[in-house]
Amino acid sequence: MPPAYVKPYVKRQKNDAADAEAICEAVTRVNMRFVATKTPEQQSCLTLHRTRHLFIRQQTAVINVIRAHLTEFGIVAPVGRKGVEELLNVVTDEATNGCRSLHGCVLQRWGLNCAGSRSRFWSSTV
Repeated sequence: MPPAYVKPYVKRQKNDAADAEAICEAVTRVNMRFVATKTPEQQSCLTLHRTRHLFIRQQTAVINVIRAHLTEFGIVAPVGRKGVEELLNVVTDEATNGCRSLHGCVLQRWGLNCAGSRSRFWSSTV
């Protein structure tokens, strides 16, 4: 039962006893509508979507951190995934960048490629 249907039956402040009393009162009403229980397939699909959303948020956070840290070294790239791919190409190119070992090590530790492959996996799964 949605909380919005129970809310009108709460008589006083919000606590467990008042909530339980309101739920009992609402359930006894004849015209009360109930929410259908989700099937295991629906729950697993929602879990998959939430996991994909989590990976995308993590990837975005990593991309923003990489851009911020490399901006401190004077290496700037456009915003977005394409800009970060260009940025990674610049950083990993030994001919144009003298401090590749430091940046390369940091980027490997952050595991941007791993985060990107995870989000692509979840996108293809959904």
